[in-house]
Amino acid sequence: MRNIYVVTHPEATHHVERLVGGWYDSRLTPAGIRAAGSIAEALRSRIPEDAKVEVISSDLQRTRRTADEMATVFGVEPIEDDRLRERSYGEAEGRPQEWLDQRFVPPPAIGDRMGHDVGVPGAETTRTVARRVYTAMEVILRRPCEHQIIVTHGGTLTFVVAYWIGMPIESLGHVNFRVSSGSITTLREDDYFHGHQLVSLGDTRHLNT
Repeated sequence: MRNIYVVTHPEATHHVERLVGGWYDSRLTPAGIRAAGSIAEALRSRIPEDAKVEVISSDLQRTRRTADEMATVFGVEPIEDDRLRERSYGEAEGRPQEWLDQRFVPPPAIGDRMGHDVGVPGAETTRTVARRVYTAMEVILRRPCEHQIIVTHGGTLTFVVAYWIGMPIESLGHVNFRVSSGSITTLREDDYFHGHQLVSLGDTRHLNT
């Protein structure tokens, strides 16, 4: 049986400073660091002591710092994969959120939502993000580990889950699995039917303890 725990990094400096995230390399706040510790403790309580565990993370500071908490608890070295990054917002990254809001062109209700240009130079399309996250997931699932922790970003989680349940990329135009920062989403594959289960989405109970 394979168990995947998808962690969205907790509070980062761009959240509290109202800056555009994306590939902007913000750090966890002190509250975010405490939350990362709570996530690690919650996962430790769910995973058997003798189980083999892998921690795979986006390479940005806020996800790497979150992954470090998991890695310390489980005694492993985190594996970095830049394909697990958030969507790039190009020239908007690190600027005030209002700067992006004034220029952002929302996707059409009907039409080419996957290739839509949001109006900011350098920003990724949904199709581009989906393709790189799907490629990352293909690599991750080739690794024969029973318990894998993926540390990523809120926007990226949609594509991780979509890949897991077998959604074709071109069907993702209207898909959004919305979760909170610091959440844990649990995915499971059974050994008999090899079915891909979405066990829980965006669990944050560990942040309230």
